[in-house]
Amino acid sequence: MFAIAGLAMSKLLPNDPNLKILGVNNRLLFAIGNAALFSIFEIFLAKTPAFAWVYPWWGALPVFITVYIPFFLAAFYCYLWQPKTQVRFIGTVFAVDAIMLVLFAGILKWV
Repeated sequence: MFAIAGLAMSKLLPNDPNLKILGVNNRLLFAIGNAALFSIFEIFLAKTPAFAWVYPWWGALPVFITVYIPFFLAAFYCYLWQPKTQVRFIGTVFAVDAIMLVLFAGILKWV
């Protein structure tokens, strides 16, 4: 889902990045709206046997705040940046992921 959701949803954004909807920047409003939609959808998925939240404290609200909002904000704002800035941002995200993988899987053996 994450492989295409950011790109697909960014194509639905208004052309004007400064457009305000109900007094809120459209990128921020669409990011929060899409995050809410995906979180609600995940509630229904969690009720099926094919999908499970492993930890009892993990649910729609933590997913909404810690996963979907940052994901959609990054997807929507990165879409507007110059290619050099986009590459730097994606490279930084990749580097953080690689460091966390080495730390949590290699050194601490948590994964």
